[in-house]
Amino acid sequence: MKKIDKYEKDIIKSYEDNEWKSVKNVSQRITKYQSIAKVHLKKEKRINIRISEKDLKDIQKNAIKQGLPYQTLIASIIHKYNSGLLTEKND
Repeated sequence: MKKIDKYEKDIIKSYEDNEWKSVKNVSQRITKYQSIAKVHLKKEKRINIRISEKDLKDIQKNAIKQGLPYQTLIASIIHKYNSGLLTEKND
């Protein structure tokens, strides 16, 4: 198991301190969010791209570190880019 970072420790402490409250209509909310997830996570299109062998190998290595298939990692990167969650790295 990986190390727990400060954010995760804060969540665990908050839970253990009984700061969390259950929401009403839990089963209805679960159903609602499952249907939303199905729509947004549905993979409908296939694409073919050409990238350098080095980039592919680096992506595959990163995917292994994260315990993901490399195609899933690539799809995640594209989704994060489109959602504005990826920012340019300043060295």
